[in-house]
Amino acid sequence: MPAQMLPSTGQMPPSTGLTPPSTGQLLPSSDLMARVHPEAPAPGPLDRTDLPPRPAGDPGLVDRFGRYAVDLRVSLTERCNLRCTYCMPAEGLPFAPDAALMSADEIARLVGLGAEQLGIRKVRFTGGEPLLRKDLVDVIARSAAAHPDLELSLTTNAIGLARRAAALRAAGLHRLNVSLDTVDPDVFAEVTRRPFLDRVLEGIAAAADAGLGVKVNAVLMRGVNDHLASELLAWCLERGHELRFIEQMPLDPGHAWDATTMITAVQIRELLSVDHELTPDEAPRNGAPAERYRVRSRATGQDLGTVGIIASITESFCADCTRTRLTADGHVRSCLFSDDEVDLLGPLRAGADDGVVLDRWRRAMWAKPRDHGDDSDGFVHPTRGMSAIGG
Repeated sequence: MPAQMLPSTGQMPPSTGLTPPSTGQLLPSSDLMARVHPEAPAPGPLDRTDLPPRPAGDPGLVDRFGRYAVDLRVSLTERCNLRCTYCMPAEGLPFAPDAALMSADEIARLVGLGAEQLGIRKVRFTGGEPLLRKDLVDVIARSAAAHPDLELSLTTNAIGLARRAAALRAAGLHRLNVSLDTVDPDVFAEVTRRPFLDRVLEGIAAAADAGLGVKVNAVLMRGVNDHLASELLAWCLERGHELRFIEQMPLDPGHAWDATTMITAVQIRELLSVDHELTPDEAPRNGAPAERYRVRSRATGQDLGTVGIIASITESFCADCTRTRLTADGHVRSCLFSDDEVDLLGPLRAGADDGVVLDRWRRAMWAKPRDHGDDSDGFVHPTRGMSAIGG
């Protein structure tokens, strides 16, 4: 069910007046996107004539419903070394070639423009699996240099993180969101189709040792890992990692998602409440996707920490959305559940100046849908899968 829109409370942060980082050498312009993803729609938001005029002189990423995007998600690659059943088929997917993806220079330019000119205050790097980028440390360091107040985070499966965690922290990364649906080795192998749980746990431990904050993201699937929800929560609480359960979303390329079989936020709370008492956290949500709860043991009454539930489907938070996304091939997506894209990388490689790029980004966000990627009462099941869109 789509959310009823509420008045937005977001405000445009003041600019700090810093100079954007050097763009480096731009790569030749090419139309690789059409060959890599022939099914992807041509950019449409910039051509719409049914939209009201955008407020003159407002530099931020505001949309028609008064929401400001200050949280940037940047996908670094479409590739992944897992094959999670709710994300990707066992045989994998056709991935864009490296030449079609944003380079470290191009990412730095766009992050710098976002931070300096558009009010971006948080950047999370996603994928695919961003640890597969050999230049990941350089990408983080360049983004940290773009603005001293940027909060930088990374969504990862943590495979290979053990040997890179310290370098990422030194480069300016603040925290991680680790995708981990279970700590049972057999169930992990069933969900991911890979026997790599030990590598994930080593990566999480190394991240904590390096001083990186760790959040764990988990998707519960009926008859697969739902019976292990409390076990995963206990594992995270014991180690000081905040766990967030995410409702399974219609982002699988095979379109096998079914709203009637997914585990809802209500059911997640019921599963956790067998062993724990959940009380809504009093801290303000401030546009965050997770509804947070204090966790108290039913057996001892001890306050154990917090858990979050991201109810994108049944308890949507679209009214307070503060996110804008860049795909790995440099397209703006104003909403996760939408096929509307605006190309920034093409103009950038063709030599467009900052004003052109900023104008396209602002206009893309002005056309942001009201909720769930659709201004109607239904979901849009995006043509691209999650690994191509980025979280």
